Amino acid sequence: MSLATFSTQAIGQAAAAEVVRVGVLKFGTVSWELDTIKRHKLDEKHGITVDVQEFAGEDATNVALMAGAVDVIVSDWLWVSRQRATGIDLTFVPYSTAVGAIMVPPDSPIKNLGDLTDKKIGVAGGPLDKNWLLIQAMAKKDYSRDLAKTNTIVYGAPPLLTEKVQQGELDAVLNFWNYCARLEAKGFRRLTGGHEAAAALGASGPIVALGYIFHEAWGKAHPSAIDGFVAASADAKALLESSDDEWKMLAPMLRGDESEQKVMRDRYREGIPKRPPAEAEKDAETLYSVLATIGGEDLVGSSKELAPGTFWGAE
Repeated sequence: MSLATFSTQAIGQAAAAEVVRVGVLKFGTVSWELDTIKRHKLDEKHGITVDVQEFAGEDATNVALMAGAVDVIVSDWLWVSRQRATGIDLTFVPYSTAVGAIMVPPDSPIKNLGDLTDKKIGVAGGPLDKNWLLIQAMAKKDYSRDLAKTNTIVYGAPPLLTEKVQQGELDAVLNFWNYCARLEAKGFRRLTGGHEAAAALGASGPIVALGYIFHEAWGKAHPSAIDGFVAASADAKALLESSDDEWKMLAPMLRGDESEQKVMRDRYREGIPKRPPAEAEKDAETLYSVLATIGGEDLVGSSKELAPGTFWGAE
């Protein structure tokens, strides 16, 4: 091969490698997958370059996406649908079905949602957290319990609530999935979670909790970029699902002791989406109406139905 031929090919390959700027929370669980992509050069394999940009909070990632400072972030389909209802062309590719759960101490007498009366419950994510709303709806349906009215609800950050429940200051805690995994490793019991609540309210399978979000116009203008990114993400998930050695490489990012890391590994694997996007979208449509009724405009805005196009390529 001549030098000129080699140079021409190198230039062509460089031009084909579109940059995908991904905004993530610093220390967030999405970083595990992105680290795997970069470490194994899975982005290069699929003709792209992933540029990971870290932010301090979810609001900052949202602003960055809206301002065009990043191409992709991670959030939920509720937020995407709300934005689409106002004319903003966001769309969503499923990333994880891992959801939070209500956890109780190992020796707690609480056996089901019907036992949650006059208890002190910690709730991460605030009063409009979708898991909290779904679990409230399930409690009303199956146990005739209004959890928000018959209990003392304490809203707070996930790490703080995790500490409070371990110190005995809370009877139960609804936390994000990775904090639930840490508690599970310490012997806490899972009372019920978002999947059980969703199934009780009409979902046909594991609901998608989070997804990669981007502007539809960007996806259509850069099809090779989004296709390459989705393919790299799938490859990373396959590695993390099949190889325990990959998790040893991620240990510094996971933090916690070995038992916590093993439970987080297992729960992450359980959260890898397996269903076609169209099925996930159908369940999202079913649950959206429930959430809209409970959360009202504060949660979903003016739209009472999941906005068409919320799920990318689900048709």
